Amino acid sequence: MENYYEPEPHKIVSVIRQTAAEFTIRVACDKDPGYGQFFQLSLPKIGEAPISVCGKGPGYVEFTIRKVGRLTGGVFDLKAGDTLFMRGPYGNAFPVDQFENKDLLVICGGTGMSPVKTTLTHFYDHPEICKSVYLIAGFKDINCVLFNEERAKFAERFHCTYCLDNSEAPGFHKGMVTKFIPDVPFDTFEDYNVVIVGPPPMMRFAALECMKCGVPAEKIWVSFERKMSCAVGKCGHCKINETYVCLEGPVFNYTKAKELFD
Repeated sequence: MENYYEPEPHKIVSVIRQTAAEFTIRVACDKDPGYGQFFQLSLPKIGEAPISVCGKGPGYVEFTIRKVGRLTGGVFDLKAGDTLFMRGPYGNAFPVDQFENKDLLVICGGTGMSPVKTTLTHFYDHPEICKSVYLIAGFKDINCVLFNEERAKFAERFHCTYCLDNSEAPGFHKGMVTKFIPDVPFDTFEDYNVVIVGPPPMMRFAALECMKCGVPAEKIWVSFERKMSCAVGKCGHCKINETYVCLEGPVFNYTKAKELFD
């Protein structure tokens, strides 16, 4: 019988520093997670945390992690060849098959770009199965910007708007992501979906701005990142009202998600 709580050791293949506080690790793994799923990462005697997959390929998965506590601080000190413990993947995924042959708008804030990066990469690698992709990605300031190489690549095929909350820099607009949502030509889309990932207030206000532009709630998808200790619906740490985020999420259609914001 499979033990859902027991992590397995995995070798770190590479570590890429994104910013002073964020880094991306590539871990040897033969599992193929869905778009937007997460793993529980752990270090013995330190702890465990849910981290969304930001990249995947034959024999590996990638995670972008922000150094904010004991566990992420411990992972931050690891290097290629070291061992990281993992279990998963868990949660549901973005319904990417429903996005195919339609227009797609992705709105993300900060590390919220991580859970949607595999979806963006999928459509970058297969442009023939998507009519168009619009990407609005916001960061606090230039020192918090992630995925420079990937963002440049996405701009080759997508309609990209990169912005900084309160400052300007080459290649970036000034303003919150919500400022640029009215620029998206929704009225030219025959059929489309909107994906929003970031801090809960950002997701809520971005969804409201989209709906002001005429986007129906059922076309909007969000991903919640909350504290999950077990990832299998036993501990109750992720429960919002009667919803277990680790089981029913982390991806939700906004018709459901609008009831989950604090």
